[in-house]
Amino acid sequence: MAIYKLGSTGGEVARIQQRLKDIGLYLGPIDGQFGGGTDSAVRNFQKSRKLGTDGIVGTATWKALFVEEMAAQGPGQGENLNYRCLALTGAFETGAGIPECFTGLSGDFDGQGLSFGVCQWNFGQGSLQPLLDGIIKSSPNVVKAVFQSNYNILVSALGASSEELMNWARSIQHPVRHTINEPWRGMFKALGRTEEFQGVEVKYSRKLFNKGLKMCADYGLWSERAASLMFDILVQNGSIGDLTKAQILSDFSSLSKGLPAGDLEEQKMIIIANRRADAAKPQWREDVRGRKLCCAKGSGNVHGIFYDLDSQFGIGLTRLK
Repeated sequence: MAIYKLGSTGGEVARIQQRLKDIGLYLGPIDGQFGGGTDSAVRNFQKSRKLGTDGIVGTATWKALFVEEMAAQGPGQGENLNYRCLALTGAFETGAGIPECFTGLSGDFDGQGLSFGVCQWNFGQGSLQPLLDGIIKSSPNVVKAVFQSNYNILVSALGASSEELMNWARSIQHPVRHTINEPWRGMFKALGRTEEFQGVEVKYSRKLFNKGLKMCADYGLWSERAASLMFDILVQNGSIGDLTKAQILSDFSSLSKGLPAGDLEEQKMIIIANRRADAAKPQWREDVRGRKLCCAKGSGNVHGIFYDLDSQFGIGLTRLK
C-alpha cells in the first residue's frame, strides 16, 4: 500500500484525519493535507498502540487505525452471499472493512497497467475496462461527481487503443514503486466506495462466485462459510489443481463418519485450506494458509487483523440457499 507522511495530500489523508478525529486525537480540519497537526495525531496514535512512533502511516499503522471499523462496517441486512464473500476477500486484500475493501488499487508492478477492485480487474488483460464502461453507462453522474474535471480524460482513455490506455495508466503512477499518483488514486478509491460501483463488482464477480458454489458441491460442502472459502481460493489462487484435489479427497476418507454435520463440514474445510496452502509457492504459503483457515474455522487473524465471519460479514455455518 501507499505510505502517508508529512507533506502527503489527497483523499486518503483526509480519511486518516477523519479517523483520528473520530477517536479524539485530531482536532484540525479535514483538508487532505498531512501537516504538523496530522503528524502529531498519528504519532500519538502510534504511541497508544505501541507502534513505532515515526508519524508515518504505513501498512501497520493503517491497519491499526481502521481495523476497529471492521465489525461496525459489516454488510447490511439483506446483502446477498456473493456481496458478503466479495467483501470478505476484499477485506483480506486491503485490511479494511466496507466500503474500503472494495477499493483495492495497484499499478504496473505486474505488467497489467492498473488493477482495481476486489478481484484486481486490470487493463492489461482487458478485465477492468468493462467495469468502468459499465459504471459510466449506468451511473454517469456518479462517475462525473467522483472524477470531476478528469472525467473526460478517463472516458477518452477507455476509448483509446490498448497501447494508449496502458501508456496512460503508467503515466499516472510512480515509475518504480508503481503507486497511483494523486488525484487519480483518491478518485479511484472514491469510486470504489460508492454503492453503484460495488454493485458492478458484484456483477462481474458472479461468474467466480458461481464457480465457487460448484466447487462446494464437488467436495460435498453445503455451508455459506464453504462458499467464502472457495471464492477466496478462486480470487487469490486461481483454482485447486488435480493433484491437490486427489490429496484432499484422500484426506476426507480418514474423517470419522460419526461426526456431527457441522463438525464434518469444518474438518473438510480445514483439510482444503491446508492442502491448498501447501500447494502454493513457498513465499506465499503461510499467507494463503492464514486466509483459508480463517474461512474454514469462521474466525482468525489475517495480516494482524482478527476476523469473525459471522458477526462481521454475516457468513456462518448455515446452509446455502
